[in-house]
Amino acid sequence: MSQSPPSDKKNDPGGFSIGVVAACYNEGLVESLLEKVTAGICENGQPAELLVERVPGSHEIPCAINLMLNARPFSCMIGLGVVIKGATSHHHLVAESAGNALQSLSARHGVPVINGIIVTEDLVSAEERITGALDRGSEFARAALEMAQLYEKWTKT
Repeated sequence: MSQSPPSDKKNDPGGFSIGVVAACYNEGLVESLLEKVTAGICENGQPAELLVERVPGSHEIPCAINLMLNARPFSCMIGLGVVIKGATSHHHLVAESAGNALQSLSARHGVPVINGIIVTEDLVSAEERITGALDRGSEFARAALEMAQLYEKWTKT
């Protein structure tokens, strides 16, 4: 994401069923991200449903979203995680495979899936995007509401 997000639209979440899958790895940061996302979704009203599930890490997010989408309909799904570079390049593998899987799920199920997995080279960069000035959580919430609105427009008669 760039540092120049789209202008803020005020979307009423009423009627939307939104599912969020959040990783437990880097728990404090993910918890802050989840708080920003849920606050952003509920800023202009309550959705019909806001369901949150937890998984061990970001690699498990696509599996949980798939299980949820197979079980019942949602207007939009959001996957939240924080992947920070360690001593190896494992973070690239996790980020790329999870991102590709989320896109695949969206196309297969015909439901918007927001990739809210923050991937950074260091803790400072992650904090800047979650608890700092960049506020990716609010951006993920806005994207989810806009995509849920689009989903409802084109799937309901």
